Amino acid sequence: MSNTKPIGVAFTDQDIIGSQYVLSGEQLGYTTDAQGTVTQATSKSTGVTLNKSAGQITMNNAALASVTNVTFTLTNSFISANDILILNVGSGATSGAYNCWVSGLSAGSASITLRNISGGSLSEAVVLNFALIHNQ
Repeated sequence: MSNTKPIGVAFTDQDIIGSQYVLSGEQLGYTTDAQGTVTQATSKSTGVTLNKSAGQITMNNAALASVTNVTFTLTNSFISANDILILNVGSGATSGAYNCWVSGLSAGSASITLRNISGGSLSEAVVLNFALIHNQ
């Protein structure tokens, strides 16, 4: 069967329903139109808005002390309360110096926490990559 309905990640057809699988032997991801970028304006705790299913958040380069957390809000109209937000440290950071995770998620927003696990204060514009897995 040919693919008939592009949805940005894969193709959906009438026979892909319920607990069927979407399998790929090649790349599986979001189109360029589904991705975006945003930069924090004033501090690492400043919230950002990016209404895309995937993208990059460039954090402010303010100092973050060793063994310290900072949390900010990602406002995103694509996020629903049932979604899974995957994120990782992408670039702009000392290798192995940070942990990041989603510390809260609700319709329209997510709380993201970054922790400096290095031995000293760091002032880096950490880039976080993210992607949403949408659930109904």
